[in-house]
Amino acid sequence: MLARFFQVATNLFPLWSVLVAVVALWWPDAFLWYGEETITIGLGIIMLGMGLTLTLEDFRRVWQRPAAIGLGVLLQFAVMPFLGWGIARLFDLPQGMAVGLILVSCCPGGTASNVVAFLARADIALSVSMTTVSTLAAVFLTPLLTKFYAGQYVPVDAWALLKSIVLIVILPVSVGVAANRLFGGMARKAASFSPFVSVVFIILIVGFIMAVKRDSIMEHWKVLTAAVTLLHMGGFALGYLLSKAIGFEESVRRTASIEVGMQNSGLGTALATKHFPALPMAPVPCALSAVTHCILGSLVAGLWRGRSKTSQTTQVE
Repeated sequence: MLARFFQVATNLFPLWSVLVAVVALWWPDAFLWYGEETITIGLGIIMLGMGLTLTLEDFRRVWQRPAAIGLGVLLQFAVMPFLGWGIARLFDLPQGMAVGLILVSCCPGGTASNVVAFLARADIALSVSMTTVSTLAAVFLTPLLTKFYAGQYVPVDAWALLKSIVLIVILPVSVGVAANRLFGGMARKAASFSPFVSVVFIILIVGFIMAVKRDSIMEHWKVLTAAVTLLHMGGFALGYLLSKAIGFEESVRRTASIEVGMQNSGLGTALATKHFPALPMAPVPCALSAVTHCILGSLVAGLWRGRSKTSQTTQVE
């Protein structure tokens, strides 16, 4: 019964994201207690939870579907960073917002994509594999791509970004995988609740950034919303269309679309907060990204879920 409650609460992640954003802008004090120093801790807990859900078999699965998984990861790091840079130039964003938008576009897929893949009746196992591989690849690609695209705005220390990602992402994920291997029963019990815990920490990170940057967000909300929305809409659309053009089946197209369109916004927020302190607006596009991709993801999931039901009904008739 309790497990069912946590599952339902986790699946309502898009709703919580929107509510938290609204509350943070209306009543900032509700989230100001969280603090910048706890963003990294929260993200580490999220990554630990992801590791607890993974086994060595999940990594072996990569070699069974290399083309589909490689497609998602390639599109993730080819399409989104270019989109982020292009949109920043198109809207002539101020320096801080431009760097933040580019940074989040260079991040890997987020764990929220796995929830949306489930709701959209996409390939969940493929989604998990894509998220895992893109997260591992991000150790090198996120710093390099951020330096390449955002380096046009400010100096970017790629080595410092790499070290942060190792500590924030790779270390806790590795600990989680090891715990799953050594303490299978206990790890599985913990893993059943880890998605909900991840949701809690993601919305706390979003709530804090939205609250602490409230005045700047309200001043620039139109261009911020337009830029971030266009980034994720482009990711969802190109992820699907390019997969279709290459010839992959519908379930892979949906999964690639979700993985490309949804970023690890928490990672972007943590990196922006730590490595660009002179640009106070840099974390804002990352926080807004978390809300935006959840809304768009839930809309896409609802559309595809409805199509799946219609298709099943047609086949029965």
